[in-house]
Amino acid sequence: MRKLPTWQTTRKALTATALAAFVTGGVFLSSGTASAATTLADSCAGSVNGGMGDSVAVKGAGFADVVRTAAKRNEIFLHLNGVDPDGLARAISGKVLTVGSVPQSAGGSIAGSDMAGPVLDALQNEWGLGESALGTKAKTLQYIREGVSNSCKLTTLATNYVAPSTPRSDPSQGSQPGRGGTSTAPNGGSNLSNLLPGGQTGTAPQRDYSGIPTATPGVAVAPGVRYPSNGTLPGDGSAPQFGQGQDGSSGQGADIRNAGNAESLASSNTANNVQLPMLLAVIVLAGVTAGLVRTWVLRRTS
Repeated sequence: MRKLPTWQTTRKALTATALAAFVTGGVFLSSGTASAATTLADSCAGSVNGGMGDSVAVKGAGFADVVRTAAKRNEIFLHLNGVDPDGLARAISGKVLTVGSVPQSAGGSIAGSDMAGPVLDALQNEWGLGESALGTKAKTLQYIREGVSNSCKLTTLATNYVAPSTPRSDPSQGSQPGRGGTSTAPNGGSNLSNLLPGGQTGTAPQRDYSGIPTATPGVAVAPGVRYPSNGTLPGDGSAPQFGQGQDGSSGQGADIRNAGNAESLASSNTANNVQLPMLLAVIVLAGVTAGLVRTWVLRRTS
């Protein structure tokens, strides 16, 4: 048997070590990428955030209460039919279930019916489902499927979603300010085409003032023609009012023209004369004042 030199043996050993390190590093890198592309949720209801295309997984503890409640529907006293709700809850708590993925959009949802399949697959071989011969296992799995479908739902939100930009309008189509021609808008010829959403021109449409009446030099009508000499202006007292004839009569009865008989309650025009009540008030005031003065004088002299 030929004996290899020492340097050749050393070179082969180093080569084998490098290859092993390369393979091992590749395995670690690939596993790290897979874990980074999985979004883990604590509960089967609520919302999760992740990158588009990432897998969505739920901790088994998030299904424990739902599985326990559903299994109790088929449980008999002391687990006589082999159904153990608490045992099934413990079994599912130790697992991590992939239930879907984040869509290639801003967000989406994962229904409970989509999560029921992974849950049933994880519990398929558990003893606590019941006796297969009696059909108990199938019934328990059916209850669990209904419970997960009705109680679980996840909303997925893509953190790296970017909304598509609105395409710019083509400047070559339609007329631009300062150029000839007319522009055609989607709403049937409106001149608001320059203000379409997403446009970057920042220009306002041209105004159309053709419908506004204006005075043309040389053809204006004289005021005497517009207002005849025998005509009347609005508000003229001599002009017939609404509901009256040309002679000023209304053509209606007196009971219509004068609907009430209100009269003034003012006194006569001799307002400067002193009336009798005022005169009596002055006399009474003078008498009271004289009595008070007399009493005061008597007290001072006594």
